Amino acid sequence: MDVFSDLIRGVRAHGSLFGSSTLSPPWSLHFVDGAPLTLCTVLTGAGWIVPEGRPPEPLRARETVVVRGPATFTFVDEVGTTAEPVACGEHCATPDQGGTRHRLGWHDDNSGYPGADTGATTLIVGAYPVRGEINQRLLDALPVVLRAGSGGAADSVLDHLAAEAAVDTPGQQVVLDRLLDWMLVCTLREWFDRPGGKPPAWWAAQRDPVVGDALRLLHAEPAAPWTVAALAERTGVSRATLAKRFADLVGEPPLTYLTRWRMTLAADLLVEQRAATVADVARTVGYSDPFGFSAAFKRVRGTNPTDFRRAATAATTATAAR
Repeated sequence: MDVFSDLIRGVRAHGSLFGSSTLSPPWSLHFVDGAPLTLCTVLTGAGWIVPEGRPPEPLRARETVVVRGPATFTFVDEVGTTAEPVACGEHCATPDQGGTRHRLGWHDDNSGYPGADTGATTLIVGAYPVRGEINQRLLDALPVVLRAGSGGAADSVLDHLAAEAAVDTPGQQVVLDRLLDWMLVCTLREWFDRPGGKPPAWWAAQRDPVVGDALRLLHAEPAAPWTVAALAERTGVSRATLAKRFADLVGEPPLTYLTRWRMTLAADLLVEQRAATVADVARTVGYSDPFGFSAAFKRVRGTNPTDFRRAATAATTATAAR
């Protein structure tokens, strides 16, 4: 298990969160839900992404933009468009105005994918629910808006999306969801690897033959009784070499990284597994002593496990009641 795979697990498109719009100018789609992550890619045509409080971003054919919430954003035909904004979200209805169509899933005539021969702009949107502390560590590594140009690894995914968009067959929504997930992974990888970029330390460290192996071990077996010596033995280097290379590339010692990762896992377990006791969670993340676990959790998270669970439960209840 590499770090990126661990952090992005659970970030998945699910049916109603997939939509497409075939647009003729002028148009203005306001995505009002403030989803944690929204992927926007254009099959045909062009437009502008206008994030709330941020400069507009052009979006041309076969380019992709990922917008990080909770701020909302608008997709327009041109900056300063005269079109009245149409509110869109998870369950966006089909608007009658502006020449737009927005629907969940696809079905078109046999002329090809939407907009192929009409000169219209076809936008694909995937809004991703991102829950829990594990996914939050990925979000924390991203800017509010990131873009991936055409010509990268995602181009082949777009070809598959276009082909799937041209048919209406059983299982189509599942295929579209998975293609959108593939698109998101390709986009993030391309952005992290962009020339002159500043990816998070864990991304670059994964490529190191020593530190990368150590990170994979910590993520594959977070509850194991790791010591620097044990980790060094598994990676085939001395303790001093591992400790220095890990700190230089990741920014902290290996066992400090492990403790923070264990507390991230524990935070999600406390919320997701309501029937589990603090002692149960402690054992799951590698602590035989619940008091030692509670002390580590408070040191890292600033609150004890019980108070964290209580606050998270209250926040979830309040959100559901809105």
